[in-house]
Amino acid sequence: MTDLPPSSVRLADHIARQLSLLTQCLSQAPPREAAQILGKVLDYDEGVLGRVTELVGTGSRFAQDHSQRGILGPEVWLALGRAANELDSVGVDLDEHTDTIKQLAKPSPAATSPAPAPVASAMVVRRRG
Repeated sequence: MTDLPPSSVRLADHIARQLSLLTQCLSQAPPREAAQILGKVLDYDEGVLGRVTELVGTGSRFAQDHSQRGILGPEVWLALGRAANELDSVGVDLDEHTDTIKQLAKPSPAATSPAPAPVASAMVVRRRG
């Protein structure tokens, strides 16, 4: 008989499958629903991105402890720490746009005249040095 993985490992597997399902839902959702999904995912205090950032940070502390004991190589700790920092930075960058995305999820008030057609904006590429 094969041993079942611990419940925490099954939970991680379940969450990964749920995220794949959410990705499919997002790709097929109408605009308002897609904005709602993104708003929930990107909400840094309550959303998926913030929770994943916390999880990777916790993994980094685990790796630090095991690296200092000589069980893991220091490169594992450094990689997880760097990943946690990058996720945090991305979360902060996206946080300023989350409210804009959430606004798309709200029904627009009935207008007496047709709304002007949306105008595409030029893409801005930001480089980090």
